[in-house]
Amino acid sequence: MMKKFMDKDFLLSTPTAARLFDDCKDEPIFDWHCHLSPKEIYENKTPRDITELWLAGDHYKWRAMRGAGISEKYITGDASPYEKFKAWAKCMPQLIGNPLYHWTHLELQRYFDIYEPLSEKTADDIWEKANAMIKAGGFTPRELITKSNVACVCTTDDPADTLEYHKLIASDGSFKTKVLPAFRPDKALAPEAPTFVPWLHALEEQYGKEIKTFEELKTALLTRIELFASLGCRATDHALAPVPFRRADDKELERTFEKAREGKALTPDEAEGYKTELFRFFAKEYARRGWAMEVHIGAMRNNNARMFAALGPDAGYDSIADDCCAYKLSRLLDSLDEEGLLPKTILFTLNPKDNYVLGSMLGNFQSDEARSKIQFGSAWWFNDNIDGMRAQLAALGNLGVLSAFVGMVTDSRSFLSYPRHEYFRRILCEMLGNFVENGEYPDDEETLAKIVKDISFNNAKAYFGI
Repeated sequence: MMKKFMDKDFLLSTPTAARLFDDCKDEPIFDWHCHLSPKEIYENKTPRDITELWLAGDHYKWRAMRGAGISEKYITGDASPYEKFKAWAKCMPQLIGNPLYHWTHLELQRYFDIYEPLSEKTADDIWEKANAMIKAGGFTPRELITKSNVACVCTTDDPADTLEYHKLIASDGSFKTKVLPAFRPDKALAPEAPTFVPWLHALEEQYGKEIKTFEELKTALLTRIELFASLGCRATDHALAPVPFRRADDKELERTFEKAREGKALTPDEAEGYKTELFRFFAKEYARRGWAMEVHIGAMRNNNARMFAALGPDAGYDSIADDCCAYKLSRLLDSLDEEGLLPKTILFTLNPKDNYVLGSMLGNFQSDEARSKIQFGSAWWFNDNIDGMRAQLAALGNLGVLSAFVGMVTDSRSFLSYPRHEYFRRILCEMLGNFVENGEYPDDEETLAKIVKDISFNNAKAYFGI
């Protein structure tokens, strides 16, 4: 018998899976890694229309539209909001097998009570209904976060950011969801990049002093870490492409920093030595504060030079890198563990070939400081689809402690992205339900309910200590 399109048992093929999803579907969301704007959360403006709410800044959708042959005019160009929405609707039926098809319809169902599939034929009716609902109210950032049952949001923030909107949100007190900064010092760790000198000047402005040496850089960054801590920071993030490991002494680091500060080209060895030692400095400070360190491995960014010049970063021109990460990642983590200053660490891979590399790395550095202190991060970016999530969960189940997993991340700039957690929970419950139905795990309702609730929310809450 054919199933109804995306009904209540979507992705749930057994009675056990449906029961498990019912156990966890109402659990809160801990959004510990996202790219939401704290400015937009504070200002809390009603969006103009569904295009602004849904398509602006969403490079997942932009990439799919380009693949469907849609002109850039209707993606990032000067077409009207209605024309851009109509172009997305035209693209939708072509996306069979793409998670965007499911996410789009989950968002229409959960926020707009629209269950009709989006297409060019239905676009006008959906445009009118969605925009009427937006105009009637309930679609500000805070309202959407509250409706989505989000307990905590950790945004992504540079050490040179002012954090002014985090301060304003914290002093406001009217918003029940915690909005906390997460420390992401990628620009500090890229001394060879053209962005380094402008970033350094921005840091100096916040620090209030000129930064002339590597030691002064660390001192300035420590003051920023303390500011983040004062605003409740518990999470950090690093994009490593590739993973560095080359030890460097103080004299070399000072020479390298001086060259970078002057905008001079660095050798690969100089850059790697700098990255290794500054990363180690950060990690030890995180360990001292009980912060969790996220490490995202395997992104190859800004591949299209022509479009990067036209649109800048985060416009849909990134892909998966194919670097080897095992040896240097092991040495990097071990160098911190030797000093007793390896923080809680979440390892993400964008290349699924490394699922078992990272999954097996966890066991090398576990300790009783936290339950599964070293975590294998959820299927991410190009992997947050049915196959990618199943593969990540299977690798973690085979190699680690799946019941201790800290779960899904939103990793989005959109306030409508929270149904991705529902998507993940359905996939998780289907997998665990199959274990039970196949006789691979006992039908212990109490234990199973605890496992799915813990992975959905409780494990992350305990791990980050919020």
